[in-house]
Amino acid sequence: MHTAFISIGSNIGDRFENCKKAIASLAGQEGITIVKTSSFYETEPWGEIEQGWFINCVVEIKTELVSKDLLVLLLTIEKEFGRNRAEKGGPRSIDFDIIFFNSEIIKTENLIIPHPLLHKRRFVLMPLSEIAPDVIHPVLKKSAADLLSQVNDDKKVVRCKN
Repeated sequence: MHTAFISIGSNIGDRFENCKKAIASLAGQEGITIVKTSSFYETEPWGEIEQGWFINCVVEIKTELVSKDLLVLLLTIEKEFGRNRAEKGGPRSIDFDIIFFNSEIIKTENLIIPHPLLHKRRFVLMPLSEIAPDVIHPVLKKSAADLLSQVNDDKKVVRCKN
C-alpha cells in the first residue's frame, strides 16, 4: 500500500458540497482508503486570474494504485465534476493535486511529486499541517509544520467551522 496526500479545492458552485462529494467519490474508488481529512479552509485565490475564493482541504489516503494511475483516476473524477482544464489557474468545480506520494520524487511530463509549489502555498500547507505536521518534504527535507512556519504567502486562509 502507498500513502498519498491530495489537496482538494473548489471555487465554482457550492464549493463545500463539491469538496465533500469529491472526497466521497475518492473514498468510493476500489483500492483507495481515506485515512485522514483536514478541516475545510476558505482561501483567497492564488495567481493572476480574477476569480472567486476557494474551499480547500487535504486528505491522506492509502492506495494500491501507483502514482501515474492515481493521477489518471483523479483527472477522471475532475472531469465527472465538470472540470475544464483549458484555462490554467482558472476557476474550477473541483481540483485535485497530488502533494506527496510515499516519499517519492517523481518528475515526468504529466506528473511532478512533490507538488512543485506546495512549499509556497499557505492554502496547502495549513490543511496538510493539520493532519500531518511531521510529514517530510522529500526534496526540501523539512516537515509540513516547518514549511508552514516559513511560508512567505500573504493570501488569506481561514479555517471553516464545519
